[in-house]
Amino acid sequence: MGENATPRAAGDGDIGRRTVLCGAGVIGAAALAGCASGGEEKSAQELKGKEIAKAADVPVGGGKIYGDEKIVVTQPAQGTFKAFTAVCTHQGCTVGSVKQGLINCPCHGSEFKITDGSVAKGPADEPLREYPVQVKNGGIVVT
Repeated sequence: MGENATPRAAGDGDIGRRTVLCGAGVIGAAALAGCASGGEEKSAQELKGKEIAKAADVPVGGGKIYGDEKIVVTQPAQGTFKAFTAVCTHQGCTVGSVKQGLINCPCHGSEFKITDGSVAKGPADEPLREYPVQVKNGGIVVT
């Protein structure tokens, strides 16, 4: 400590190195848990005949993620619905949002087009798997 430095008592607002390192560890663990929450995608056969969304809930030019089923449903144009796995092809994280025509993965920044699930931005290099769907009685059903 220099001759003009004032000694501080513990709890005077300084954050110790141990506190910073522990905090960084917690954040790192949370990030890993987020990636681990991806998991297995469902097969089209498992979902066949199942209503996965209500058409009225999916915005035109956007989409909605259904985490329990690990599916993202999009409506690229009025009345056109698409469904894709919500499991990112990079490292298996569950995608986190649909904005500005893109399905976004929060883990590493991959982006996929809502029109066909193709990669718009990596690191993912494979498209999202598409499920065949049709609208029946206002619901979006896997065919």
